[in-house]
Amino acid sequence: MSAEPWLILSLCSGLSTTRALELIKKFGNAAAVISASASDLKTSNLSDETLHFLKNPDAEKLNQTTSWLAAEGRHLLCLNDAGYPPLLAESGDAPLCLYVEGNPASLLMPQLAIVGSRNATPGGLETAQHFASHLAHSGLTITSGLATGIDSAAHLGALAGDGLTIAVLGTGPDEIYPQSNIKLAAHIRQQGALVSEFPPGTPPRRHQFPRRNRIISGLSLGVLIVEAGLRSGSLITARYSGNYGREIFAVPGSLHNPLSKGCHRLIKQGAKLVETGADIVSELGSLAGALESFPDYVATQIKSPTQADPDYAKLLKAMGFDPISINHLVARSGLTAEQLSSMLLILELEGKVNTLPGGRFQQV
Repeated sequence: MSAEPWLILSLCSGLSTTRALELIKKFGNAAAVISASASDLKTSNLSDETLHFLKNPDAEKLNQTTSWLAAEGRHLLCLNDAGYPPLLAESGDAPLCLYVEGNPASLLMPQLAIVGSRNATPGGLETAQHFASHLAHSGLTITSGLATGIDSAAHLGALAGDGLTIAVLGTGPDEIYPQSNIKLAAHIRQQGALVSEFPPGTPPRRHQFPRRNRIISGLSLGVLIVEAGLRSGSLITARYSGNYGREIFAVPGSLHNPLSKGCHRLIKQGAKLVETGADIVSELGSLAGALESFPDYVATQIKSPTQADPDYAKLLKAMGFDPISINHLVARSGLTAEQLSSMLLILELEGKVNTLPGGRFQQV
């Protein structure tokens, strides 16, 4: 069945998803809505502007959209498609259509949103990247908004962890914003997907980014906030996540850092305080398994990377339970210092290893 009727409905200005679905239910399907007579459509109390568009779709906009979709690796997911992400579809505020560039199957994987300040501190960027790398390696797809700061760090961390990452755009799929992230967007296309509800040719506009945030929340099992001021747009994402019944996680910070205040407020309001990646993996693993929207195999994708890799068992055996330096670990384990540095970080995020003064480590 052609997706064009759904596309026309999605492009119709002033027609919300709820209203469009009411029309589809009334007339039987999307194609029947488009082919209905003007007199029949008038019985649905549509505005003159909406009626005019449904009977006279914008040919230029349709051509621009279909031309974009004709290129390899580009997809249109409509709300009635089997491949439309189920959690988003059930959110009650899902777009009629999603424009996807990259791997649309990545939208069906269990996702964690990681968002935060555009003007993050170096420590915040490092935290976001480390958590994203660890969690992506654990089987979670990392979803964010391609903004500067924490969003970019989250995408980069997921890519570094050889995991999937999804960037939800506040522009059309052909308009990367900010332009400084064009190279990052190209990597995401290869290792995940770029997603937008806005048609090709849509430039960045302020009111579109809160709408983008609801999709980030709708796609994800939960959201992790890393550094956010009291007026941060990340709190909008958290609010949507709460409304959708998703988990909200927040990283605490210094009392003197204004970018910690939003996280502290969320924790006071019931968000889960996060210290290690294990806090998130355990919570979301059980949540994914309980959701009928996800097949069993999806829930099993969320796992600790240390469970399947024999090098981690070798490292922990070499550590014993006394404080030890990385040089001694190299000698005992046969692993390189570079390998150990990455592995110790993951073990620390899982809460299995503590970093001690003097560059030493100890198994918990």
